[in-house]
Parts: sequence; C-alpha cells; structure tokens
Amino acid sequence: MSDRVLIVDFGSQVTQLIARRVREAGVYCEIHPFNRVTAESITAFGARGVILSGGPASVADFGSPRAPQGLFELGLPVLGICYGQQTLCEQLGGKVEPGDHREFGRAMLTLAEPCALFDGVAAKGEQVQVWMSHGDRVTALPPGFTVVGTSEGAPFAAIAHAHKRFYGVQFHPEVVHTPIGKQLLSNFVHKIAGCAGDWTMKAFRAQEIAKVREQVGKGRVICGLSGG
Repeated sequence: MSDRVLIVDFGSQVTQLIARRVREAGVYCEIHPFNRVTAESITAFGARGVILSGGPASVADFGSPRAPQGLFELGLPVLGICYGQQTLCEQLGGKVEPGDHREFGRAMLTLAEPCALFDGVAAKGEQVQVWMSHGDRVTALPPGFTVVGTSEGAPFAAIAHAHKRFYGVQFHPEVVHTPIGKQLLSNFVHKIAGCAGDWTMKAFRAQEIAKVREQVGKGRVICGLSGG
C-alpha cells in the first residue's frame, strides 16, 4: 500500500485543490470532514501526515470546528493551512484574534528563518508571493513554535515546531496565486512526512477496477464517477 496523507476538511472552498496538489506529488490522500475524524480513525487510515484545511469559521466562535486533540499526540507531522493554522495554534496554547482588517489577495511573505517546509523555495530574508484570505490571525504562538515567515498583515504567516513536525501557514499554498505552493506541499509530504511519492492515478484506477470486477463477477453495474 502506498504512503497516505489525510486531509481534515474544515469547509474551505479549495480543499479539493489541496488533495490535487498532494496527488500531483505522487502521494495518495483522502479528504475527511472534521466531525468524522478522530485520533483512532487517523491511525486506522494509516496516515503518514495530516493536513488541516482552511475554512469559513472563526476559532473565536462558539462551537467552531476543531481538529481532534488526540491528533497532536500521535507523533505525526501536521500542516495547518489558514483556519487550520489558527485552530492548531489555539488548541496547542497559542492565541488567535480578529485582525485590524480582512486580508484578501496577493501578499509578500518574508522568510524569517530556514525551514524544511520552504526548502528549495526561499532562503532567509527572501520574499515570495503568497495568497491570503483571512480575517482572524495568530497573535501568540504555542510553546515550542517559532516564526519562519511574516507578511505585512500576518506577523505569524508561517510557523513551525520543528521537533514535533507541526507547521502552519496563514496563506493558501494550494492555489495557483501562490507560485511556491506546489513545492511547499511537496516538501511537506516528501521531506517532512517521508512519503515515497510512488502513487499514480493510473495504478489506482487499475486497482479499483480489479476490485469491482472481483465483486461483480460476470454481472453488470452502472457506476457514476466525478469528472474532476
């Protein structure tokens, strides 16, 4: 079985793009809704790493989505994107507050420290273009985290706990408006999570067709598939 990454969906409009980028990197992944994910289900899935998606909620809202707290005790690398970064920080003891203004659109990220997530993307002090879409922002880091990237509207635009392999970015690496995003996600699944990158859609398709044939035998079925 190929290495796997689990994407926890908090309702972002572009969660499917995260999955697409991961699969383009040769890694199998699945999207699971946040309210159906537990530490036990993550273990049963066999994830080598977990990505927390963005979402429309605010961590300050009563009953807003959370990652399963047990996730952070599994020893797996975790990448939080936008809302995913915010809930990661809040759940681990950091602080998230409403920003002075909503930040939406292109922004310049300055790399403050070397980081495995940005390996081959930028060196310390260099700037790269990213795409922001947020109202809240992290204002205090959890214990053990460091700032690795800043922007004008987000002083904690990229953060890391290198020992635990926890990472968070306030921007969206999955969209085309973040040119370095594809490499960043590849770094996470390959260099941080240690996935081999040997999965292909062609092999997956053949495997699934074989399973259907085994179940159906000489019978006939009608199967509806997504075209995207």
